Amino acid sequence: MQANATHQTGRAHCDGALVYYERHRPEQTTLYRLVQQHAATFFAQAEDAAGADLPQFVKDEFDAFLECGILAHGFLRLRCGDCGHDKLLAFSCKRRGFCPSCGARRMSQTAAHLVDHVIPKVPVRQWVLSLPIPLRLLLAAQPELVTPVLQVVQRVVTRHLLDGVGLKGEEGHGGAVTLIQRFGSAANLNIHLHCLVLDGVYRCGADGVPVFVQAGAPSDDELHVLLKTIIARLMKMLTRRGVLIEEMGQTYLADPNADGDEARTLRPLQAAAITYRIAFGPRAGQKVLTLRGAMARYGLARELLCCDIDGNRAARRRAGRSARAQAAGAAVPIYHPTGVIRRAGTAQRRRSGAAQAQDTMARRHHAPGHEPAGVHAAAGGTGDRRAPFRHLCPGPGCT
Repeated sequence: MQANATHQTGRAHCDGALVYYERHRPEQTTLYRLVQQHAATFFAQAEDAAGADLPQFVKDEFDAFLECGILAHGFLRLRCGDCGHDKLLAFSCKRRGFCPSCGARRMSQTAAHLVDHVIPKVPVRQWVLSLPIPLRLLLAAQPELVTPVLQVVQRVVTRHLLDGVGLKGEEGHGGAVTLIQRFGSAANLNIHLHCLVLDGVYRCGADGVPVFVQAGAPSDDELHVLLKTIIARLMKMLTRRGVLIEEMGQTYLADPNADGDEARTLRPLQAAAITYRIAFGPRAGQKVLTLRGAMARYGLARELLCCDIDGNRAARRRAGRSARAQAAGAAVPIYHPTGVIRRAGTAQRRRSGAAQAQDTMARRHHAPGHEPAGVHAAAGGTGDRRAPFRHLCPGPGCT
């Protein structure tokens, strides 16, 4: 295939430097070589352990990744009609799995769309809900439950915002965009919710034009009450759907064997991935070694807007343990840098509201022995539409 274009050796960046196109070469990356060498062995061991074939969509994801960006699997030839200069652009897989190139492109395009066309120029706050390990496994096995879980969370947060500005349910409307994160930076299974919520509600003015009413920042006590409400409603919803069972004051998951064959095949892999354990081989069941740099303790930890079922103090103690090794767990931010935002001045105002909602959060994760549900709210802000969305959540809870 061929497309004609006007030849341009380089284009000027915003700082005046020339930017040149460099073809992506995935075959030179460590991830590509790892998948290329061990994917077949992984399939064989997984199917032998489960006694059944892996779902085809799993194999297709790996096969598409191995073809992404490889010229031998198709490319577009771009040729300048004036000078004859040409370049080859390899086809991409455009998958939503673990391809770094396609994932980063989709993230940037989604962020730009949200900032330019969706999120209004009003304050935005990011709400993050982390789930205990049993519920992560449940949502992984039954993904149709993610939508009702999200609906419960959105209703509780919207009700809180309406109460904060003194309006009834029919008098105002909130707005939110939720990004469902399914795995972390180590490709560990960790389903959690990132909700970009307008920090207030819209009400109709006397002339019928919507007017935004900003809500105040939630207090620690309010966050704890919100989390307890979310937990109670989630338990009620999941019990009503038959996936949780209550007997003699105890609540437990329904028989997992009621899941389909596909879910039963994937369950051992999901259980290993969610707890950072090795699934197959002579070291099966052992914890995976993770390398990380020590994170400094911040004096702003007292400003945390985070909570788990044990209360805010317990969440803060976990957030302050900088020497603890990184492990799967409920996500808790180290600090809520409101003072840093105020001091950032012009540089911070150049960022979009969506970017601020993400940039104001650094996170820590506690050990898998303590896995409560957790929620935290990080303030964002208004901004123009010039800066792209940046995701700075380096822990296992995010990608």
